[in-house]
Amino acid sequence: MTTRLPPLAAVRAFEAAARHSSFTRAAEELAMTQAAVSYQVKVLEERVGTPLFTRQARQVALTQAGQTLAAAATEAFRLLAEGYETARTGGLGTLSISTIPTFAANWLALNLGSFQLAHPAVAVRLETSDRTVDLGLENFDIGIRTSGKGEWPGLTSHMMMRADFTPMLSPKLAESIGGVHEPADLLRLPILDAGDPWWEIWFAAAGVEAHENLAARPRNQLGSQAFEGRAAVAGVGVGILTRPLFASELANGSLIQPFDLVGDDGHAYWLVYQTQRRNTPKIRAFREWILKELGVATGGDGADDRRPLKALGDVGTPPRKSREAPKIV
Repeated sequence: MTTRLPPLAAVRAFEAAARHSSFTRAAEELAMTQAAVSYQVKVLEERVGTPLFTRQARQVALTQAGQTLAAAATEAFRLLAEGYETARTGGLGTLSISTIPTFAANWLALNLGSFQLAHPAVAVRLETSDRTVDLGLENFDIGIRTSGKGEWPGLTSHMMMRADFTPMLSPKLAESIGGVHEPADLLRLPILDAGDPWWEIWFAAAGVEAHENLAARPRNQLGSQAFEGRAAVAGVGVGILTRPLFASELANGSLIQPFDLVGDDGHAYWLVYQTQRRNTPKIRAFREWILKELGVATGGDGADDRRPLKALGDVGTPPRKSREAPKIV
């Protein structure tokens, strides 16, 4: 069977060129010249007996045959890399996690120590971003997402927690108006990110007409709950935040939650990983640890019996287009 394999150097050059749609960028990745990459691809095309790329002025595009071979080559190199890592480290090594800033700062960083105590042979690399990364192409083992409904092709997902929301503020800010006793009192205070649709949902469910009041306020946008929470702790204004991500602040009294009413517009925090890698030791270890920490049964979706505010007060969700830069939940 080995005699039927193409030259691996040629496959390696082809796979890099296919990923980048560029011989030049493939050469940079592989520390080769562009001419060397082009030569290796030509060798492979001669073995296959058909062109793998159509050459264009500044880039190359895969032919149908090239697409077929590229998918197999990428998967083969992934399996080889994973097998090498497993042989070298027992499947541990470095765990790469793509996550959003607020979850990284307000939950993961605070709890990651217990994972590393339980798995000292696993190093953790975090990248925080609001973009949705391709785990396979960008070499991430784990992703933590808030967009979508937990259904992504080729990925297994677990709901970790709902992205619920409720107003929070510093005790000092509340005292500045003699205390917050009813929802309407919040409108006497500075509101952080008044254009956030969560405010409209929450006030409507609380029976308060707040649209005109909110619309008249400056459209400040702090970008993420992490920043909004810090501003709320500092007494700059009232934030509308997700409770599990501010458990420490609520516990130590730097933030208070004046009302029990909690909203849920369907967003949630999802743990995702490639289904074909579900049994990789480091992925399995992290999955079991984080779901246990969050009280989610392994293999479940983590749902609970909290109803969204729409069910509580028949409140429709304002369109997200009302905010130019949606807050990173």
